Amino acid sequence: MSSSEAPRTGRGVGRDGGRGVARGGHEQLAHAPTPPPTAARNGAAPGFDPRRTLPLRVELRRQIGRRRTQVTLGLIAALPLLLVLAFELGAPTHDRNGDITLADFATVGAANFTLFAIFASSSFLLVIVVALFCGDTVASEASWSSLRYLLISPVGRARLLRRKLAVSLGLSAFALVLLPVVALLAGWAAWGWHPVQSPTGSTLGTGQALLRLLIIIGYLAVSLLFVAALGFCAGVYTDAPLGAVGGTVLIVIVSSILDNVTALGSLRALLPTHYTAAWLDALDPTVQWGEMLRGALSSLLYSTVLFALAWWHFQRKDIVS
Repeated sequence: MSSSEAPRTGRGVGRDGGRGVARGGHEQLAHAPTPPPTAARNGAAPGFDPRRTLPLRVELRRQIGRRRTQVTLGLIAALPLLLVLAFELGAPTHDRNGDITLADFATVGAANFTLFAIFASSSFLLVIVVALFCGDTVASEASWSSLRYLLISPVGRARLLRRKLAVSLGLSAFALVLLPVVALLAGWAAWGWHPVQSPTGSTLGTGQALLRLLIIIGYLAVSLLFVAALGFCAGVYTDAPLGAVGGTVLIVIVSSILDNVTALGSLRALLPTHYTAAWLDALDPTVQWGEMLRGALSSLLYSTVLFALAWWHFQRKDIVS
């Protein structure tokens, strides 16, 4: 092509084809779908929305399908049945010291049996269950070397933690509700329904008994939030699920032991497990809210700090597994 032909060709494309392409380009841009703002900012493909990654139902289905979840919930449901069998096969005994406990009234009726089941499991079994659900959820992904692939998907780190925490807390709450529901049914089948008789000598009717049970379950949910936060934080800091769960349980046990050391005096109120048994105040003729409110505040403060530490560390953590 000669040099004299090149300008003419260029002018022809510029005058005719150039305007035609420009008009067509404007029409295409006018009718083209606008990509989501987040996709435009991140340079992602049109139609991609990071807010839709890792749906909650997907994570819930993954956790429910795990064997440890099924076995744990199965044991929670089986515990009241085992207690009924133990009371039916065992011989009635009385405390030699003359102290009256919830165990002495466990067979009075369904509500009393439920209170005893909660009393027997709240200080240890429920702690293990909450620590397992919340401490294992992130650490297990790291131990399977699947955590980095979830983040490459791509799932944002904060979104991943929110999904993991929501499902873990949901399973923990379900286990906390499952225990008294099964205990009520098992106790009603074994001994029927009768007014609650508390160790303080008070008697509660059906309506009051159910209301007190709701108060007790609500308080336990708040007090166990510390265990959930501690397990979740430990699971973020370590890649070993057993270390996260075991470390959480160990810290709770040590705190409970220190709480029994009377020489510490008022310093025991600073321990996160000091108000673990405050729910027993709900069995008085009039609910005593003082200890439960202090226990709820203590648990919320500790939980806020631990959740913040988990978020802060995970946002800066080098994910290699």
